[in-house]
Amino acid sequence: MSYDVEAVRAHFPSLATGTAHFDGPGGSQVPSVVADAVRDVMVSSISNRGRTTAAERAADHVVLAARRAAADLLAADPAAIVFGRSATQLTYEFARTLAKTWRPGDEVVVSRLDHDANIRPWVQVAAQVGAVVRWIGFDPASGELTPDDVAAVLSPRTRLVAVTGASNLIGTRPPLAAIAELVHERGALFFVDGVHLTAHNAVDVTAFGADFFVCSPYKFFGPHCGVLAAAPDLLATLDPDKLLPSSDAVPERFELGTLPYELLAGTTAAVDFIAGIAPGAGDRRTRLVTSWEAVEAHEDRLRAAVEAGLRDLPGVTVWSRAESRTPTLLATFTDHDPTDAYRFLADQDVNAPAGSFYAVETSRWLDLGDAGGLRVGLAPYSTDAEVERLLTALERFLKS
Repeated sequence: MSYDVEAVRAHFPSLATGTAHFDGPGGSQVPSVVADAVRDVMVSSISNRGRTTAAERAADHVVLAARRAAADLLAADPAAIVFGRSATQLTYEFARTLAKTWRPGDEVVVSRLDHDANIRPWVQVAAQVGAVVRWIGFDPASGELTPDDVAAVLSPRTRLVAVTGASNLIGTRPPLAAIAELVHERGALFFVDGVHLTAHNAVDVTAFGADFFVCSPYKFFGPHCGVLAAAPDLLATLDPDKLLPSSDAVPERFELGTLPYELLAGTTAAVDFIAGIAPGAGDRRTRLVTSWEAVEAHEDRLRAAVEAGLRDLPGVTVWSRAESRTPTLLATFTDHDPTDAYRFLADQDVNAPAGSFYAVETSRWLDLGDAGGLRVGLAPYSTDAEVERLLTALERFLKS
């Protein structure tokens, strides 16, 4: 399938500055259709949701359309799409809700591969109720986290397992379906942080076996908010803290306060934009899968070029080595600080930041401390010319 990257880039006003953005894992650039959708809602006649006035109906339409869009993106049920301020906020809220039924000695499992947003909420609520935290390691040499790694820490007391869909630091994609099978055999719940994965690959929460799946639209061309998908029947069993007069319906009872309608409209526009990246037919879900397949092929080709170029540079170690991974690379330098590389590249209008990016456990597990390394994140709008700029600039940096 052909991939017209210039046609994709034409939708992003920010790319006209000439900056090469390898910082997508921290938040993508935004196409104009998303910004237009946000603005249109903010200047429209709109009020709190309802079915009586036109303004109420407009708000209701925005919310329901966003639920359908997110459901198509994740292959989920629109009736179980929960919106929040961020994936971190949603994870904290659900951690507190789920922990209401935990007892001292129950076990919650987290992984060394995860962003701290899928670690600390579980660690903190476990401490509050006297639950035990067990840790999944991964192979530092390969970056792989396997079902055997998970099985080694499961027990009859396991209540929940939290694992990333893809590492935001080194890109590793754990085998979610195989892990879910092990988790469910123990009668436990499976919570997946899909923030990084959803920006690069087609997601199917049912196929993954995820009981809960969170993601962030601002990582895939949308505005800053969070999305959680689950099964409606599962959500109906949970008792979140909420205001007395607020709705007890699912999914509304998990959404605190009035939703940001303009951001939900932007999320719908982002999903529609992705569905149109590659030529295709069929319903929106079908077109989304077609587009993600084209994006994945484009990004994997560029990733191979970056990896080959980095291997040719002296004193560079690339830590992204898993067989299945996103186009996200972490590099360190024998004789240079990654932060210096970050600053040098920034002076060349090449954005590739340095750090551990909240994946502190991953960075420490790799024996990199909290400093991490230089992260190069490819995006659907990345080009061959930008890859060449990056590698050429890094070569100059290493000689400086």
